[in-house]
Amino acid sequence: MLIRSRRLRTTNAIRDMVAETVLLPQHLIQGHFVQPGSGSTEISSLPGISRNSVEATVRQIESDLKLGIRSHLFFGVPEPSDKSPDAHAAHDHDGIIPKVLRALKKEFGSDVVLFTDVCLCAYTDTGHCGVNEGPVIVNDKSVEILARMAVAHAEAGADFVAPSDMMDGRIRAMREAMDQAGFAQTAIMSYAIKHAGAYYGPFREAADSSPKFGDRRSYQMDPRNAREGLRDGLMDLDEGADVLLVKPAMPNLDLIWRLREKALCPIAAYHVSSEYSSVKAGARMGWLDETALFREHLLAIRRAGADWIVTYVAREALAKKWI
Repeated sequence: MLIRSRRLRTTNAIRDMVAETVLLPQHLIQGHFVQPGSGSTEISSLPGISRNSVEATVRQIESDLKLGIRSHLFFGVPEPSDKSPDAHAAHDHDGIIPKVLRALKKEFGSDVVLFTDVCLCAYTDTGHCGVNEGPVIVNDKSVEILARMAVAHAEAGADFVAPSDMMDGRIRAMREAMDQAGFAQTAIMSYAIKHAGAYYGPFREAADSSPKFGDRRSYQMDPRNAREGLRDGLMDLDEGADVLLVKPAMPNLDLIWRLREKALCPIAAYHVSSEYSSVKAGARMGWLDETALFREHLLAIRRAGADWIVTYVAREALAKKWI
């Protein structure tokens, strides 16, 4: 007997009935950059995305909520004068991220889910994700600062802190610090697998976080290794992480799948700046169908096992109604 798989592809209605992967608004987390002062600043390398003031961010999220986007990840972009060797602005309780969190919780309450990036790269004068002693990024001293940063964000209303720094032991330190400060309900979405590489260029322009010397390969993971990432992800769970994130997404579909098979917690993936900007650039040149390619990206990430996707295209996807 000839098996005709095409019978189940005959019409759009049938294709929808047998579709194994769905993409819904609740699967998406929109990324935001928050700057001091007023107004907005366009980011040339991330078309359609801006650095917004606290007030402009509140207005943007009001618009996003109308589209169905409830989950948001925030990156602070402090004044250059606030960058320092000890990254003291990172844990300032009146800093840019605590300010926007308080404003959003006051305006929208539990209608929004607020994630905050916990990393020092935008706050150190070197652009590195930890503090340095000469050419060395020092682990334990950085972890102490990161834990204080997590507490400041939890106090201001973060639902999730999302450490992306890649220092050893930072999940345990943040969990203990937040619990001791009375924020046991604030969850942690750990960047469990985050590879060093060339995918983050537009983000570094947006966040003004390019390293001033060397690179990040001594703390971000080697993309040649798979078992290392799985090991570190499972260690993060043991240290108190609630969600594990893989970054970047498309080059790591295999690791999303393997982590999904090993961990029972939610798995997230970060569809990063170059994955977004490269599609935008190709579409501008007329080389590709932007909407179709973005949709295929997000479906592939979901199919690999990601429950949530951090992406810059969430707003556009819902505004144009292609999910």
